[in-house]
Amino acid sequence: PRPSPQSIVTMEAILSILWAVLTGLKYVFLFYTSIIFWAPLVAIYQEHKIWARSPAVPSLNLLGIVKVYIFNLAFMGVSYIGSILLIPKLIIRGWDDSVARDAHCLVERIDAFVGLSAAVGPVVVRGVENLPPENGDVPAPIYIANHCSQIDTGAVYYLFRRFKWIAKKSLLFLPGVGATMFLGKHIFIDRKTGKNKNSVSNLYTQANASVQSGIPLFIFPQGTRRMTERLPFKDGAFKIALENGCPLVPVSVEIPLNVWNNWYPLNLLWGAKKDPVVLTVHKPIKVTPDMDKEELKKTCSDIIYSVLPKIEGVEEEVTAKKTQ
Repeated sequence: PRPSPQSIVTMEAILSILWAVLTGLKYVFLFYTSIIFWAPLVAIYQEHKIWARSPAVPSLNLLGIVKVYIFNLAFMGVSYIGSILLIPKLIIRGWDDSVARDAHCLVERIDAFVGLSAAVGPVVVRGVENLPPENGDVPAPIYIANHCSQIDTGAVYYLFRRFKWIAKKSLLFLPGVGATMFLGKHIFIDRKTGKNKNSVSNLYTQANASVQSGIPLFIFPQGTRRMTERLPFKDGAFKIALENGCPLVPVSVEIPLNVWNNWYPLNLLWGAKKDPVVLTVHKPIKVTPDMDKEELKKTCSDIIYSVLPKIEGVEEEVTAKKTQ
């Protein structure tokens, strides 16, 4: 029997609605993908502010601006592709630890290597012998480092250790990066409610669960990026370490002052040498609950900055600010 006119109209209506939904999803997908190309402009502004804070370091020139864009474009682009490639495994295995490990140890590392290779240059790791082995010991260590630039977040992947970030929740909305970090089960905090007791409590609950399950944390205790100022360390990493008895692994990150404003990678064509980003891993610090938190913070700060060069003119600048 032929379908009735009423059923044909109903089917056409359903198909029209389905087509409208698919068209809407297509435009949402295209808009979301386009963020990969304009979000690096925000990153340029953020990085420019860091390098423009002090006359003791060079501000970004046009070449530096282009390289910051390339670095972020590569980072987000590779993350985007990697997160899509993880979808079949996510469907088959569910959101288990193997997916989280692949998101961090494969996708995130490749992101970092591609971004740094494309725009920054080599990374040298010193003190590799001080890295704790990845043997699932509980509690897991907490890596802490100074925070200079966007480069830091890529360079630390050259340690070849699994860890979890404590990151602002807004990163989840970045194409690729947000999906990869979500799949990697990193810890997120909402800055708007960061001082809310429930939000902070949830942060520490997740952090404690991570180290007690054998997965380390990586924290920048100064909280914000500075090329010249040596900001005091905040309590978070040390509170977690004291509560769980986690060893602290201080890492010094040294960023060359000409890292952006140079012709890398084109200068490789004529054999020019590029100053590397240097990571120095210090001996782990054993932490016990009876240790004084402020002394522990000072000890870690002194160790981290002990191998970093003093930038000429910064001390005079800081002194002048204090006397104003």
